Amino acid sequence: MICETIEEFAAALPRFGAVAGLDLGTKTIGVAVSDGMRSVASPITVIRRVKFTADANELLKIVADRALVGLILGLPRNMDGSEGPRAQSTRAFVRNLERLTPLPISYWDERLSTVAAERALLEADTSRKRRAEVIDQVAAGYILQGALDRLRFLA
Repeated sequence: MICETIEEFAAALPRFGAVAGLDLGTKTIGVAVSDGMRSVASPITVIRRVKFTADANELLKIVADRALVGLILGLPRNMDGSEGPRAQSTRAFVRNLERLTPLPISYWDERLSTVAAERALLEADTSRKRRAEVIDQVAAGYILQGALDRLRFLA
């Protein structure tokens, strides 16, 4: 079920249960998950993209293993708020994913999430090689934490 607004997403979720945040890139998908109370986002992994079916299977395995109750995808809007080709690609991915899972799926504006993740990794004195390995999952953590903060406000 695709929820266009975070309010719709909140209404579709059970009272408790972890959700995942995804930073969908062309080569990788950064994955972060929340705790069951939905207060803290933790980056967990990066899925190397191959093709949709393989990507979706790996993602749904994480969903099953962690008993997740919802998915939040970062929506890469332009700085003026409009949607470009990357946002349309994300929406297409979600439409295809919706056919494979009954979970509620929503979007979160991801503008500057990668910039924030990069800054945090630089402040933590992370090596360039390590930053390249974890940037997508850290960005997913920023996306998910923003959504969790909003969901807590709605509760």
